[in-house]
Amino acid sequence: MSATRGVLAMFIAVAAFSWMDALLKIFSVHYPPLQVSAMRALASIPFVVLPLWWRGALHELRPVRIELHLLRGVLGIVMLATFVYALREASLASVYSVYMGAPLLIAALATWLLGERADARQWLAIGVGFVGVLVILKPAPGGLPLLAGLGAVLSALCYASAAITARVLTRSDRSPAMVLSFLVVVAVGASVAAAGSWTAVRETDWILLACVGLTGAVGQHYITEAFRHAPAATVAPIEYTALLWGASIDWVFWQVTPATNVLFGATLVVAAGVYVALHGRAAAHTNSAA
Repeated sequence: MSATRGVLAMFIAVAAFSWMDALLKIFSVHYPPLQVSAMRALASIPFVVLPLWWRGALHELRPVRIELHLLRGVLGIVMLATFVYALREASLASVYSVYMGAPLLIAALATWLLGERADARQWLAIGVGFVGVLVILKPAPGGLPLLAGLGAVLSALCYASAAITARVLTRSDRSPAMVLSFLVVVAVGASVAAAGSWTAVRETDWILLACVGLTGAVGQHYITEAFRHAPAATVAPIEYTALLWGASIDWVFWQVTPATNVLFGATLVVAAGVYVALHGRAAAHTNSAA
């Protein structure tokens, strides 16, 4: 039952983050990447704090392992800034196609840092997924620009590292504390870094910024819950549903469809991730039955 809750939480998180990312892509045209990162975090903080204040549960915001909260926040700054840059230069689905390598990175890092097992077939699948990422990064007309692709790769690496950190934090900290600490560190750090190039927020963007805050807070809460209730290798591949969201949003709002190499590479990445997830769950059931 706990794993099922984690899976459902990840589906909700991916949907919320996909719509938030579409808004960030709109902002990336008018504001520097670090400022967009700061705006995203600042907009979400009230949606995290106010419900807890209303319920008289502000004590849940107290962090335990401060150093890991800071590390996760710093990773978040780099993750968001490079992701926003990639969104500015390429389509949502193209960036997502590279970013979908993150679940494979999580599965790989989880074996090293968390002691979660992966056999030779899973490692082979992870390797196939990384080949898919290289296919996506191959420059092609109408495809993903190289710098945008490299930005997406760096963002994915930071995301995977932050997810592993979150998995460790769930052993000692409550979800609200993890969500708020992440947002506060990103808001403060990115604001300081963007101070020299800060651009005044346009009046027409305040409503969109509120929507960023809401979707970001919802996504952050449910992704934290997902990693709390299920193994990283189980819930991480659900990130692949973001490709469907990204392609749909691109087509509806920007009339853009993915290039052929992006589609082929994404297919390899998704197939590898699904195999790793299903094989991992089957192995877990076998071990528990034994």
